[in-house]
Order: sequence, then C-alpha cells, then structure tokens
Amino acid sequence: MNLPLLKDAGTLRGKRVLLRLDVDVPIENGGLRDTFRLERARKTLEFLRREKAKTLIFGHIGRDPSATLKAVYNSLKENFPIEFASTLEAAQERMHAAREGTFVLLENLRRFPEETRNDEAFAKKLASLADLFVNEAFAVSHRKHASIVGIPQLLPSYSGFVFAEEVEHLSRAFSPEHPALVILGGAKFETKLPLVTKFLDIADNVYVCGALANDIYRARGYEMGVSLVSDCAIKREILESPKVHVPSDVVARTASGGVEKGADAVGKDEKIVDAGTDALADIRALVEKAKFVLWNGPLGEYEAGFDQGTIALAQMLAECDAETIVGGGDSLAVVSKLGLLERFSFVSTGGGAMLEFLANGTLPGIEALQGSFKLKVSS
Repeated sequence: MNLPLLKDAGTLRGKRVLLRLDVDVPIENGGLRDTFRLERARKTLEFLRREKAKTLIFGHIGRDPSATLKAVYNSLKENFPIEFASTLEAAQERMHAAREGTFVLLENLRRFPEETRNDEAFAKKLASLADLFVNEAFAVSHRKHASIVGIPQLLPSYSGFVFAEEVEHLSRAFSPEHPALVILGGAKFETKLPLVTKFLDIADNVYVCGALANDIYRARGYEMGVSLVSDCAIKREILESPKVHVPSDVVARTASGGVEKGADAVGKDEKIVDAGTDALADIRALVEKAKFVLWNGPLGEYEAGFDQGTIALAQMLAECDAETIVGGGDSLAVVSKLGLLERFSFVSTGGGAMLEFLANGTLPGIEALQGSFKLKVSS
C-alpha cells in the first residue's frame, strides 16, 4: 500500500508540524498506568526533534470532555522539550514562539465538539497552525473526525513511523504464510462477522471464542442460559465450515462458582465466562501447526476476573514459532501485564481500527493521507 511517509517529507527544519498522536492512555492516581502507546510513538517524536521541526501534538483521551492530558504532558516532558496549551489560542501563541526541535501539547480534543463532526472550520483552524500534518494515530483512523480526515484536505500530509508499521504488518494477514490461524474473541459478533467470513477464504483455521462463540452455540441449538449473545444471524457457511472452530468446553458461572463443562451442557441460570481446559488444548494443537497467527479479543470475561483462558493463550502464542500479530484493547492489556509485548512479532495499537482495516483493507485515515494534496514541503 502506498502511503506518504514522514521520512520523505523533505527538510523539516523550522517547519511547523501538526502531529495527531494516539494519547488515549489509561490514567491512574494522576499518572499513566501504561505508557505503551507513547513509547511506540517515540521514534516519530525523536525524528521530529532531530529534524528541528516545531511540533504541535494533539489527540484525545477517554470520552469525557473534562478529562485532561496533563498526565500525558508530564510523561512526555521527561524526555522532550514540551509546553502545554489548554486552548487553541494558547497553542497558537506557543507555536509562534516555539524554538526548533520543540513541542507543544494541545489539551484534550474531546473539549472541541467540532472534532467529531469533522467540522470544516475547525479543521481549518488547526491547519492554520502548521505547514504539514502527520498522522501517528492509527488506532483512531477509522473515525471520520476533523483531525483524521479534515486536515489532510488542507495540508501536505504524511504517515508517522508507527502508522506505516501498522499498515505493513496488518497487511500481511491478507497473504499469510500457511498454515494460518485467526483467533477472534471478545463480544459484538456483528462487528467481527465480516472478519470471520473474510478469513474463511484466507486462513486455514478460524477459532471463534469469547462471547462471539455464544452466537454460534445458540445457532446450533445449545442452551445459553444468561450468557452474552447478540442479535446477529450466523451464516450457514460459518456454521458448516470445517475451518471454523469454537471451544468444546467452557467455564460457566454457576451458583457455586466457575465450573468447567461441555459447551452443550450450560444450564438455564448459568453464564459462559471463559474457555475450558479441552478448548485450550485444541487451540494449542492449532497454534503448534501454524506459521502465522492473528489474535484479537479475549477468550472470556477478562475484566470480570475470568482471565485464565486469555492468559494461557497469550503465553502460548508468546512461546510459539509462528509469526504472531495481536491487537485489541483487552488482548493488548493482557500481553502488556504479562510482560510479553516483545515476544510477539507485532503488537497493534488498534482495536476497532485494526478490525476495520482487516475487514476492508483500508481506513478513512489512510484514504485521507493518500488523497491529500501531497504538496512537497519547501526546503
């Protein structure tokens, strides 16, 4: 896929750069609980500093407009010369006075409702602060927001280093080395159904787990008790495909706690919360044969404490010889907590963006970069 790359932007010394960064990081007790996303962006930040650009960083955190990026600012200033701007006016003043190789961080984009509306006037305000735009926020590039698709219509635009790596590595799933295994967990079958269907034609095996498997169980006539299910109708080609696998046994939450049982033996008052021992053995057999594994989504209700299956899968993939790609919020949280980030071939920062890219082969943010003016930055 052809992307305009930051490294090809030409001379950046003294240039004003708008950097859309993924700063949606977890905050705990006023500090960052996890710095993975910021660490991934370090290469782009160091490049802009080394090239003597004047960079305005902007992004969002959470959904609450009152949330602040002060903790992100405090983290960044440990390694970079940076100032904080609580308003667009303050950002303009600081950018005007900025020295080469320095940064300004704008407060949470959620405070500007025009952002999610892709308001043209708002995009123009942001674009007026810079000479070029860099998208280093793959994880939100499935959104048609002003900072993602509006600005590239107004400025020469480029992908950051991590953005380009995301596209490169995730694209490998379209023509993987075989045998190829895709593991899809979590919930919301309606959002992942296109992936199951698509990878029936690409992968050798598709393992459906988590709440996604409940929809397949129900379509087979199994009792689901009070387990999470969706309103999604499962296509016959999925139900009948020998490539599609679901856990043969599960952990069901009963009155006496978590109990392992066959997926077809769940009681009316019980809830499926994790994959069982036999299921993990089945997954291991598929993993050991695979040369490529793509994983998105937990095997059970990870946040509710039913995490044994997801942890076992993370450890299993970290130890295998296959090329491994993992993504999705819960999957990423488990891998990070276990200290296994470096054991995977590639860890995607995308959740919804990863799924949409895998389903469609592109994103609004990618198309915006490809369709930007691509004006050469004057030297």
